[in-house]
Amino acid sequence: MKIILLDRDGVINQESDKFVKSTDEFHLISGSVDAIANLSQAGFKVVVCTNQSGLGRGLFTMEDLNAMHEKLHQSVEQAGGVIDAIMFCPHTPDDNCNCRKPKPGMIIDICERFNVENICQVMMIGDSIRDLQAIANVGGIPILVKTGNGKKTLAKEVLPTNTLVFDNLLAASEYIIELNQKEVK
Repeated sequence: MKIILLDRDGVINQESDKFVKSTDEFHLISGSVDAIANLSQAGFKVVVCTNQSGLGRGLFTMEDLNAMHEKLHQSVEQAGGVIDAIMFCPHTPDDNCNCRKPKPGMIIDICERFNVENICQVMMIGDSIRDLQAIANVGGIPILVKTGNGKKTLAKEVLPTNTLVFDNLLAASEYIIELNQKEVK
């Protein structure tokens, strides 16, 4: 099965240092919805894998988070695609849970739920070092986009070995789809 994991804030929608707390603050990055629709149409299971510590900090409610995700689902469906699941960690860094990226718990859970047999072929697209470390920690393929915190991550961090870098989610999706078509032939 082909599966692609996407971070949310900074990859799909605009990042905010003050947290994205409502649908009014949830602004999609240009091309991100088309990228998700294209991946979906190319046969990929698309799963959003996101830390949402604003929930644990009390900055927004579960209803707010659900409303933001419903807006995302509707936008992708209007573009002809589907998001197969949105998984999130509601914990703060102080909670020391196993699901908060860079720990791999959420990725392992997704792979178990979707019966992924070969985790080393799973790609995760993110804009921060913790996204890249989370997928690298399970042997998957890290992909950095320069949107959100991506440019800062590229400038300041040592990226995991074999990290691919793209300008945005749309460029990354085009590469992945083309690579997949070559593998099928």
